[in-house]
Amino acid sequence: MLIKNARIVTRDEVFTGTLRVEDGRIADLSRGTTSAREAEDWDGDYLLPGLVELHTDNLEKHLAPRPGVLWNIDAAFVIHDAQVAAAGITTVFDALAIGTRLSVGVRGRDVQMQSADALARFSQKKLLRADHFLHLRCEIATSDVVELFDTLSPHPLMRLASVMDHTPGQRQWHDRTQWRRYQERHGKWTDEQAETTLAELADEQQRFAEMHRREIVERCAARGIPLASHDDTLVEHVEQAAAEGIALAEFPTTRAAAEEAHRRGIATVMGAPNVVRGGSHSGNVSALELAQAGLLDILSSDYVPSSLLTAAFDLVGKVDWTLPRAVATVSAEPARKAGLNDRGAIEPGLRADFVRVTMLDALPVPRATWREGTRVV
Repeated sequence: MLIKNARIVTRDEVFTGTLRVEDGRIADLSRGTTSAREAEDWDGDYLLPGLVELHTDNLEKHLAPRPGVLWNIDAAFVIHDAQVAAAGITTVFDALAIGTRLSVGVRGRDVQMQSADALARFSQKKLLRADHFLHLRCEIATSDVVELFDTLSPHPLMRLASVMDHTPGQRQWHDRTQWRRYQERHGKWTDEQAETTLAELADEQQRFAEMHRREIVERCAARGIPLASHDDTLVEHVEQAAAEGIALAEFPTTRAAAEEAHRRGIATVMGAPNVVRGGSHSGNVSALELAQAGLLDILSSDYVPSSLLTAAFDLVGKVDWTLPRAVATVSAEPARKAGLNDRGAIEPGLRADFVRVTMLDALPVPRATWREGTRVV
């Protein structure tokens, strides 16, 4: 494959040039054009590295398209895969939340086990457009999270884990009133229901959180699995993560936590929807504020796959970052932190994972996506 007249975004610069692909790898790139008749003319569109997504709950939206509706898991996986690939994402870590709490449905034990099985089957049969891996989100304040981790961690595509505590009064939900408001989005609770639920969750947190976090951390260290903390709020949270050898801080809720992560060499992951919306939907620190302070390392689409590409260009327009620096937050940096050194940038020898992007005013529009030199969308 030969491409000409593309605005190529490398790690360091943007230039109009030519790219050649052989055997699924980038064989060569150069400035200027070519007279080769077989070259595909991109008419000045951007050529970006395929996006790398470390944490997405997008599958859950297709598993439960409406409250109370549980969709066919295989069918949900197919459309989830198509959607991420159409957004320019060529490598995706599907986040499965493990640990049985009050919530059932898409975060119930059976659904998560079947989702992991579907990922393995589809990947083995080479039916997925993007390259998928498994990210186990471990809800440490639950009775069965370690058991589920031990069951799912031998999965052939398991590459990342995170430890999280969504107990009301902790981290993201330090404001219990805000937690209740979020839980009531599909129906109001009585005060008695809320008080009973809060008491049950607080009891589980006291009994399990510290012990299970320690056990998950030990297992990941023994197997060399990269580990992320989640919703760090206090400096003490980051200090604990650093002592545990954690490499990623997912969605710190305060600037103080992000500053401490930066000081300790822990990469900060923020939500791309936070960038696009101009702030957090739950009232936490703004990703744009962290970007302006040099405290943003990686973006995650979280619950909107298309936000990843939009947010990268927003960092250019809103924070005055260079395009290579912004694109690195959705490609090179997440790939590096996940230990995927064969992708994440446009350079000879790496996988030919890339996306063609045209601009509609300030909006980047993904037109086509290639994975290992094969067009998948």
